[in-house]
Amino acid sequence: MLLSCDDAWFGGWRGPSILRLESGRLTWGGPDDGSAEAHLDGVVLAPFTDSHVHLGLVDARALLAGGIGRVVDLGWDPAVARTWPETARADPTWPEVSIAGGLLGAPGGYPSRAPWAPAEAAVPVATPDDADSSVRAMQEAGASVVKITLNSDAGPVLDDETLDAVVAAAHARNLPVVAHAQGIGQVRRAGRARVDALAHAPFSERLDDDLLDDLARTMTWISTLDIHGHGRYGAAYETAVDNVARFHARGGRVAYGTDLGNGDLPTGLNGREIAGLAEAGLGLADILGALTPGSGHPAFDTRVVTVHDGARPDDGDLPWLAATRALTLPELVRRAE
Repeated sequence: MLLSCDDAWFGGWRGPSILRLESGRLTWGGPDDGSAEAHLDGVVLAPFTDSHVHLGLVDARALLAGGIGRVVDLGWDPAVARTWPETARADPTWPEVSIAGGLLGAPGGYPSRAPWAPAEAAVPVATPDDADSSVRAMQEAGASVVKITLNSDAGPVLDDETLDAVVAAAHARNLPVVAHAQGIGQVRRAGRARVDALAHAPFSERLDDDLLDDLARTMTWISTLDIHGHGRYGAAYETAVDNVARFHARGGRVAYGTDLGNGDLPTGLNGREIAGLAEAGLGLADILGALTPGSGHPAFDTRVVTVHDGARPDDGDLPWLAATRALTLPELVRRAE
């Protein structure tokens, strides 16, 4: 089925567009050429993604109603987390889900003593020889990304040799690596090891310009700014916003993420997180990019979209985001009829 719409966002503004629906998935079909069977008034966007959640701590069914159509779970008991992507495919009340499985770290390190995490969420990697089997186990559990922990504030961390081995094992399996880097010097270690993304915008220290120059070329940062106070902010928030501002100014890629499940966070699009990104200098187009990672790829497809009844907003119109809604494809088709 072909639908047309007044405007679309898939990796950028596309103008009047054709949307192709096939086998329960939607792809951007190109500029509107008059071939559509039905028309949608308003704007259709790729699903808004929260790139850092913990589904074991929230009601996943509340996310679509809150405007989030896709999530990345960054750490839980792998035996439980492996069921979530299939549940999401079968249950239209869920967002689309991808998972990391467990969190790979040093024995006795984070999150092995964290009250939020089940014991099975901490996957100890004692030596470089253990790296490949640990990564393989996560992939076999359905992981599309590997999560590692470098949290020296909460216990021991992977040594350099083991860190390098884990990253190499993940990359050999075409899995990106996301690191929780906390504590002085841990972001630098993650960058040296060529970790692909940080689970949190750095907040332990103000990063120097040379390090930011390097990281901006190679890394994505998941924002999670609002966890530093949930609207009542202090030094950690200020440090994170400053680091994001300078990283973004250098061309660094920022993904929207909230660490949902960590404290008093809304189950859905978080206006405080959006405001933090704006404070760091991201305009609306930048924030839309952060909310829709990968959506500009020609093969990008989805079973959930974001819609807005009005026209394309001005770049400074952040309140526009709050008026968007997440819709499944059957809901989208009914809307067009």
